[in-house]
Amino acid sequence: MKKFLFSVFAIASLGFATSCSDDDNGGPDETPQGTEVKKSGFITANETWDSDNVYILDGKVVVSEGATLTIEAGTIIKGAEGREANASALVVDQGGKLMANGTADKPIIFTSVLDNIKHGEKAGTNLTVEDMGLWGGIIVLGRAPISVSGDLETKQIEGIPANESYGQYGGTNVADNSGSLKYISIRHGGILIGQDNEINGLTLGGVGTGTVIENIEVVANQDDGIEWFGGSVNATNLLVWACGDDGLDTDMSYSGTAKNALIIQGNESGSALELDGPEGSAATENGFTLQDITINGNNKLTLIADLRDGLIANLNNVFVYNIAAGSSVKVNGEESLKELAADRIKFSKWEIVVPGTTTLTELITGAGVNAPKFVTNAAVLTSASQATVGANVSVFGWTYAKSKSAF
Repeated sequence: MKKFLFSVFAIASLGFATSCSDDDNGGPDETPQGTEVKKSGFITANETWDSDNVYILDGKVVVSEGATLTIEAGTIIKGAEGREANASALVVDQGGKLMANGTADKPIIFTSVLDNIKHGEKAGTNLTVEDMGLWGGIIVLGRAPISVSGDLETKQIEGIPANESYGQYGGTNVADNSGSLKYISIRHGGILIGQDNEINGLTLGGVGTGTVIENIEVVANQDDGIEWFGGSVNATNLLVWACGDDGLDTDMSYSGTAKNALIIQGNESGSALELDGPEGSAATENGFTLQDITINGNNKLTLIADLRDGLIANLNNVFVYNIAAGSSVKVNGEESLKELAADRIKFSKWEIVVPGTTTLTELITGAGVNAPKFVTNAAVLTSASQATVGANVSVFGWTYAKSKSAF
């Protein structure tokens, strides 16, 4: 995981482009479908982006506290070019809401302005999974608990000055509601905003259980696919393909459940799962749960799971295949080793197609005498067709990854 760092940037005053009717007497609106509408700055009142237009994120677009941004099914949103202070992203501030409910037939697509996808299409023709970091990503900030250094209740995202009106995440409201995200495809993001710092495809900072996260795809993001910074939000039906760092990443004592996820590694991918523990003293006793996970290593050297910083987690029904020799599940550091020994890192029903003569004991590293806690809960398969656990991949038929035969 590369911790994302926002550079200081000036927020332009809100000046949205609007469509015009064909006359001043209330005649029919003849604005052609696919008209590009630029957006920048703060959204301070309820607003709807309709699927007849293509929206351009010109820098940061911030959904402010008390405002709701609704995005219609089938809408295409493109992030403008620009690095560091000029990076484009959609940010939902604490108290703001994003209602972005696509459908399997009409997903909402976030991509780059360099993507030649047009209104009414589901994919362009000029970009591939090698095209990363062309814009920012989506960042949702809520008021659910986090665990940070100093045991602070909230934290400001690094790089945004404390006097800015947005950027905080964390709080005490486990059931906080930041909106609803369904059937969303996020492509070619993760723009560089500082040395070794990029934006995740979808960042969830202190997001609560009142928020709906379902059917999300992240493709070719320069940094992580999806990252949770604390919070309690549940998520289901997640697909991450060919990202430049981690597939799924948890931090700051995330306490929710992520269920039914398919992670397909790319040529530059890091860990399939990077799972961090609390940064402060607060830790959720029951930890978080990852369940029904399939990891396709794409025949590359793969860090299947990096278990760090004393995480507490339940890792259930995980299927791993197409991994290279030397791939591993890593228990990283003394704090994580202690949690494993105390049965607060729990493995249940793992099935792995191992390369060559690799054994399960060789596959888990850093566990020492506690290796059996993994080995006795895992099984070796000789082919992927034998799998009885993992994700139900049939639910991902709507995705860009499926259209490109990535699985």
